[in-house]
Amino acid sequence: MPDVRRTLVILVIVGVLGSSSGCAYLTPQPTPILPPAELYSKGESDLARGRYEDARTSFRTIVERHANASAAPRARFLIGEAFYREGEFDKAIKEFDAFMAFYPRHQIADLVQFRLAMSYYDQLKPIEQDQGLTAKALEQFRKLVKEYPESRYATDALAKIDICRGRIAQKEVWVANYYFTQGNPGGARQRLENVLKEYPRTLVVPETLFLLAEVNFHEGKNPEAVNLLRRLSSEYPHTEWGRRAAQRLRSPN
Repeated sequence: MPDVRRTLVILVIVGVLGSSSGCAYLTPQPTPILPPAELYSKGESDLARGRYEDARTSFRTIVERHANASAAPRARFLIGEAFYREGEFDKAIKEFDAFMAFYPRHQIADLVQFRLAMSYYDQLKPIEQDQGLTAKALEQFRKLVKEYPESRYATDALAKIDICRGRIAQKEVWVANYYFTQGNPGGARQRLENVLKEYPRTLVVPETLFLLAEVNFHEGKNPEAVNLLRRLSSEYPHTEWGRRAAQRLRSPN
């Protein structure tokens, strides 16, 4: 009987070990993390093919698991770039902001700053709507020119600064015209005078001068109104508003 018991014990032990070994064999092994160079190459390939989520997965793995790799800063930028190309501007802005916080002096920092500004610029609203995004784009383009004056993107940023300023000025004139037609000449005057002070080289200056002259006529300030019309017809004679000023001078009442 002792020999039988001993044999049973041995068989049980062997069975347990065999079962454990079998379980280990059946358990899936963890997928190895690719080296950063391979992840970066895969991410670039997916990005070029429009596989944005796959590209972000590769780039995020670099940022999270290979944070000290030389490719990590560019990978962080390309996460945002994938969102930008997909039209997910709010998410792109978040990633670009993170890059600038971590790597403000990196060799591609000017590119990232430009993309950050463009993420706002590409969302600009019609003049009749709120111009908050225009103001943010303007701020980011100005930052690019200030922080990276030698950047290849500085010239484009300067051109877009002028466009943003023009749109903000347009919105001010639009609001001023609304106030005037609604019987609030004082509110209109404030907006128009602000345009002449803050946006003197924008394309809306002729319209601003004409509307301000109309406000002055409405308030009985005829000499001031006539002076504005004379300035308008003299400095902007070939514009619609310059021609209208000349006509208005011939019949100021």
